Amino acid sequence: MPIDSNTADNNNIKQIICIKWGTKYGADYANKLYGMVSRNITPPFRFVCFTDDTTDVRPEIECQELPPLDVTMPTNTLGKWPKSRLWGEKLGDLTGTVLFVDLDVIIVDSLDPFFEYGEPDDVILSYNPSNPLERLGQTSCFRFQVGSLVSLQEKFKADPQGIADKYRFEQRFVTRNAPGGVKLFPKAWVAHFRRKCRQPFPLNYIKEPKIPKGARIVIFPGDLYPTHAIEGRYNKNAANNAKDHLKRLTEPKNLKRPLRHLRHFILPVGWIEKYWKE
Repeated sequence: MPIDSNTADNNNIKQIICIKWGTKYGADYANKLYGMVSRNITPPFRFVCFTDDTTDVRPEIECQELPPLDVTMPTNTLGKWPKSRLWGEKLGDLTGTVLFVDLDVIIVDSLDPFFEYGEPDDVILSYNPSNPLERLGQTSCFRFQVGSLVSLQEKFKADPQGIADKYRFEQRFVTRNAPGGVKLFPKAWVAHFRRKCRQPFPLNYIKEPKIPKGARIVIFPGDLYPTHAIEGRYNKNAANNAKDHLKRLTEPKNLKRPLRHLRHFILPVGWIEKYWKE
């Protein structure tokens, strides 16, 4: 069970945080994330959602206001730069170690090791498989000490658009600029759905995506969300059956890269519904 924040010793409990702003993710994402966390962690723990809208959020979640950051967020960039709100000297009423988790993840095994790995003062990111030649972290799940990333926020505040243009993704900015450098969680713990779960062609037409061995969290970067995967869609515009997907192979854009189109098909993923619930 979660604990009372008024009597909590933040150095002795596990603290999980998420951030929800705007309308992209509804309360159901926060509610399901809490459900998955509560089923995959050894108490005591706190679950804090920093948000601008508490409507329909389940009462077990501690909702706190979005940390203030008086800047104009970058435009035309792929990175999730509003996460920079978390880098300040203060983070609500939290102190000590926190584990940040994106709203659109699937938790499939215990989170306890994320709090045991490395040293308490380490900044630890998930391994990013998208650029294997670059030692790059992933901020879909990362751990840090409250206040330890103030220098990142100051650099970002000085030139938000310039920083975004230079680094493109906030995870690259964190990886390269975190004070004292960053560590990475074991590669297997955080699995990239597209890269590690979906089946290779042609098996993707006869086998549903899998949970990789050793995975604890499955993340969904890009425009493929858990809801799409449940329906068997590679993204919101994709067909959800093999027949319709193969028909689209004749479209001009797909004829230019036919193998790419054939690879971009998934069967409905039943195990997501097993884990992704309140």
